Amino acid sequence: MERLVEIKDATKELNLIRSLSNYKRPFEVVGSYRLIDDGKMPEATVIIKTDDQETHEASTGVGPVDALANVLKKSLTRVFPFIDNVKLVDYSAKVHDAKTGTAAKVEVSIVFSNGKELWRVSEISENINAASFMALLDGFEYAVHLYHLSPNLLR
Repeated sequence: MERLVEIKDATKELNLIRSLSNYKRPFEVVGSYRLIDDGKMPEATVIIKTDDQETHEASTGVGPVDALANVLKKSLTRVFPFIDNVKLVDYSAKVHDAKTGTAAKVEVSIVFSNGKELWRVSEISENINAASFMALLDGFEYAVHLYHLSPNLLR
């Protein structure tokens, strides 16, 4: 059966290239993210470092994951302007071993698009916000690699 769309497995591709001895991530998080969720207007902060600069940003969202996505996009767009064209088009979370209750591991899967291609990232953690943040980082890191492979893809 032919598929209507092709979604790249960015998690697998990133894991493979990260295993190479000469791989260097295009950006890194300094410390960790900070998330304040009052149930009304969550706020996230993050510090992103590249070879050239360090950015410290804050942003809000309609929920904690939206706040994390917004702060990462805001911070990364300063360094990689083409990130502005990257959109999150699907988000899902799956609980593993529900018998462990609130200590269960959660697998977060996010699909990103640049309007021309689709890619999926997945992460697992006991904390849904941490899994979401790690997946968001991977999705944006993959976008940087796509841009470097074909700069006109994300314009």
